[in-house]
Amino acid sequence: MNFSSKILEEAVNQVSQLPGIGKRTALRLVLHLMRQPEQNTDLLSDALLKMRHDLQFCKKCHNVSDTDLCEICASNSRDETIVCVVEDIRDVMAIENTSQYRGLYHVLGGKISPMDGVGPQDLKVGSLVRRVKEDGVKEIIFALSPTIEGDTTNFYIFKQLDGLQINTSTIARGIAVGDELEFADEVTLGRSILHRVPYENSLKN
Repeated sequence: MNFSSKILEEAVNQVSQLPGIGKRTALRLVLHLMRQPEQNTDLLSDALLKMRHDLQFCKKCHNVSDTDLCEICASNSRDETIVCVVEDIRDVMAIENTSQYRGLYHVLGGKISPMDGVGPQDLKVGSLVRRVKEDGVKEIIFALSPTIEGDTTNFYIFKQLDGLQINTSTIARGIAVGDELEFADEVTLGRSILHRVPYENSLKN
């Protein structure tokens, strides 16, 4: 792809690094931004810079937040005795969209995947165990995507909680095995949360 402008080429190269964006799509996006009022482009730039520099992670659940404690953890209307364990922030958003869950969350930041070089030490497992010990948590809901990696991560955490007085459950398998949680429709995901089953039962299948 030949460019008559080095500035345009650099803009296209940077945009094309986004997931799912090739050079041609990046060029269309950049040309679209060029045609917009300068104020619109400035607003986009400012929003991205603010996101990069000011966005925080909740010190309790590791969800994204504008402050030290996210709105969910800070809310007085949530059930603090139930913690739903998810892979990343997209899963929090997916479950929240169902309006079926009123407990708290714990964002692991990934799932165990030796093929990708991700081990238990790379996840927020230690802080989850501390929450169970210190915060009066009575139930852990495993809501990782039903893949081999997700099931491996569930089992690892389950073993880490061994000996603690805690109930563990997993979302009902209305979510197809192998599917990613974020792509599930809201009705199916909501029912999976409501009809969760004891985690030990899933080990027998």
